Amino acid sequence: MKQEDIENRLSEVPLFKELSKEELAPIIKIAQTRFYKHKMYVFMQDDPLDRVFFIHSGKIKIYKTDLSGKEQIVSVLEPGEMFPHAGFFRKGNYPAHAEVMEDANLIVIPIDKFEEILITYPELCIKLFKVLGEKIIDLQGRLEAQVLHNTYEQIVLLLIRLCKTNAEKAGDLYKLSTPFTNRELANMIGTTRETVSRTINHLKKKQYLLQAEDGNFMIDRNALQQELFL
Repeated sequence: MKQEDIENRLSEVPLFKELSKEELAPIIKIAQTRFYKHKMYVFMQDDPLDRVFFIHSGKIKIYKTDLSGKEQIVSVLEPGEMFPHAGFFRKGNYPAHAEVMEDANLIVIPIDKFEEILITYPELCIKLFKVLGEKIIDLQGRLEAQVLHNTYEQIVLLLIRLCKTNAEKAGDLYKLSTPFTNRELANMIGTTRETVSRTINHLKKKQYLLQAEDGNFMIDRNALQQELFL
């Protein structure tokens, strides 16, 4: 990847968006690029946390596993996103696995050098805290969904959330940019594949959910939001 490509990608990342070329230069200077093939691991849960990653192309699945090996998908990240969001200014380990869903080019920055830059540019720290704040609000929303809603409503809420994080507007609908399997959707909220399958079929019958020619879901977000208040 050319230095110009690194600069263009990093300048689009929300964290760095308002930096001038001169302010971005020291970040580009310490950045490296890595190519990861489909199904490779960028890191595994509990590996020493020593690098921060920015996605230039491809998709990364972030997930946790419990002692029995059960998978809980935290998120699917797309180009322009940063990961992990935890671990700055402390020693520790990666809190989850990062697996490549589509061949990916990643921009890699050693976390100790990244922290030095954050200290040099306090405005970056403020932006980082805002990003972390958004993640905390998202996690609070997911926790509330599990506590306050039944499984059907949790699946509806998940589809609504994916419209925001992993979809593109297509007329009145939202087209998911990733062909999620029922198993993957189930692993996002801790339910079974069969339960998701039944719910998906029900939503298809209501025409709240369609399937594009490439297999990706087309979602009527407004209809799903109304469904929660019936």
